[in-house]
Amino acid sequence: MKQKPHHGHHGKTAQARSEKPRYVRRISLDDFAPTVAPADDGASLMTVKGMIRGDVRLEAEDGTQYLCSRENAVGALFGDTVCAKIISRDRAVVLRIEKHAHEQIVGLLKRHQGRLVILPLERRLPEMIDVIDVTCDAQRGDIVLTRVVSWEGEGGLMVEAIERVGSFKMAKHAIDALILTERLPVQFDEEALRQANACREAEPGDDPQREDLRGLMSFTIDGRDAKDFDDAVSIEHIGDGCVRLGVHIADVGHYVPVGTPLDREAYIRGTSVYFPGRVLPMLPERLSNGVCSLRPDEDKYTLSAFMDIDDNGEVLSSRFARTITRSKARLIYDEVNDLFDGDAQMREKMAEVEAPLRAMRELAGKIRAKREKQGAIDFDADEPKFVLDEEGEPVEIVKRARGIAEMMIEDFMLTANEAVAKFAKAKGIPLLYRVHERPDPDKLAAFAEFLAPLGVNTRPLAHNAKPSDIRAILTKTRAWPEFSVISALALRAMAKARYDASPLGHYGLALEDYCHFTSPIRRYPDLVVSRAITAALRGERFPMKGDALADAAQQSSDRERAAVEAERMADKIMMARVMASHVGEMTEGVVSGVTEWGVYVSLTNGAEGFVHVRTLDDWFDFDERKMTLRGERTGFVFSLGQTLRVRVEFVDLTQSTIDLSLADSLRQPRKQQSAKKRERARIRGFLR
Repeated sequence: MKQKPHHGHHGKTAQARSEKPRYVRRISLDDFAPTVAPADDGASLMTVKGMIRGDVRLEAEDGTQYLCSRENAVGALFGDTVCAKIISRDRAVVLRIEKHAHEQIVGLLKRHQGRLVILPLERRLPEMIDVIDVTCDAQRGDIVLTRVVSWEGEGGLMVEAIERVGSFKMAKHAIDALILTERLPVQFDEEALRQANACREAEPGDDPQREDLRGLMSFTIDGRDAKDFDDAVSIEHIGDGCVRLGVHIADVGHYVPVGTPLDREAYIRGTSVYFPGRVLPMLPERLSNGVCSLRPDEDKYTLSAFMDIDDNGEVLSSRFARTITRSKARLIYDEVNDLFDGDAQMREKMAEVEAPLRAMRELAGKIRAKREKQGAIDFDADEPKFVLDEEGEPVEIVKRARGIAEMMIEDFMLTANEAVAKFAKAKGIPLLYRVHERPDPDKLAAFAEFLAPLGVNTRPLAHNAKPSDIRAILTKTRAWPEFSVISALALRAMAKARYDASPLGHYGLALEDYCHFTSPIRRYPDLVVSRAITAALRGERFPMKGDALADAAQQSSDRERAAVEAERMADKIMMARVMASHVGEMTEGVVSGVTEWGVYVSLTNGAEGFVHVRTLDDWFDFDERKMTLRGERTGFVFSLGQTLRVRVEFVDLTQSTIDLSLADSLRQPRKQQSAKKRERARIRGFLR
């Protein structure tokens, strides 16, 4: 092992207090979540966020973080809600545990030194937990669901295995284990299912006040595997070079009133979660894939947004209406892109919709040009897509690139979302806004430090950087080999988008007003927005405002983050399974992360592996600011964006990790001497 003990900079010993104000939930979620006992005088409720250099990291409700020694943590585990007392600016002690986060734990059943244990799949829990009983048909090597029978502060953490989940030999079981580990709800309660099953298909006579648009040429465009069709689009020429863009959204609020069993289930989930080959829908399939989904040749209740747009892509006016529509076609992104590329077969297949599609393409180009002029940032990141076999096993990773059709629909949805947000703000309609605040200055400084050696002008990033400044850098470097890393670092410098009851603006899109309106089948905030717009159109009382709206914003943001993390972990699971069949092979990749322990390498197929410093024949010093590893003897430097040849050494399916080794020598190639230096060396040799 060639790893040298690291005595360099370890960062601050505690997280600094957050200067950014953060919403604190003021009321309980009633039926949605259990209440927590009040804290003692002089103490605060905090959440255990993990371990940092042997200490327990706690976070208060306002986002301030503290450290607590393990001896003073009374056995609290990751995710637990605790009552803690602050003893200094950045230290606290835990008085008691108010709520355990892990009554059940998913892990791999093993035997260790003669005793039965589980290795938890949640890495922030102890590495090994004793199993005192197995009440299910499980064997060593199986994934099991366990129930905690004794806590850390009660003589030691111990569990009993109550259910066999499966084996890591099958991708399906690995995803099942992930769902259990992340505590994602799968089943709907019986009341919600009864409510969903009672929903009737749209009938004009049931709601005669709706505007009848069934004769309008509208259609959906989605991915090939999609079943929950939220939105349809239409286009009409209205003279003077202007067109009327119609975005027609499933009226989910008609079927899911506030406070009903279906609403409670949607609130708890917050969003649909999409895994390779599987979806955990926010609403039962009776609604998400059936009654609400804008399937072709079926009457559907919708909310329609009409935007009159001029030749420069400017929205001149907008109108919103409760409607009934009938999609004329279910189009697929790939086929529309083929049509735009001149495919004769697609022209014949889509003859009825070719003219409106080409008009839409032209309109989308004008809208996008206007957005680019405003400075909107487009990260344009390729997403991994997995080709699955009949058993659900991944056999290949392909990059899902956005084509013209995908960008066109994205432009239309952004236009509709902005129009709704402007309408709501002007009318004083209480709404959930999609907000994106300014980047953190320290993260921008780190981004600038990476860019400077590449010859990029980073002065605009120093003070009050505008979205257009970041966009200009991404545009300039798009064709560079380092672009994937540049784009990733720019994204990391951004604040995380979230939901809020106030229109705080969207930095990344360079918009003052923005909301999510166009996907109410799969996102709770869109459902909240559609209900608010419906109430305004009907002159009724707004269904959600004040504290309830603020709670919905916090809950929706929390559930979105949980879903994104689960989807990222599912991708890692699938990537590892694909790479398991490539052990021993050579490939290329780009350094996507640098730590004191080694480098992460993004491979050409999108999978990410790790080269550990212990596999390298040198001692390495880690520069945290420059994000580099420098070999003391060889002088070899690992840095972000660097291309490496690597060998796939080992894949661990239980941890979804891919171990790599460097294929080439660490020794830096010697510089070729100039003719003058060679002549001097020859003369020195002659004189000797």
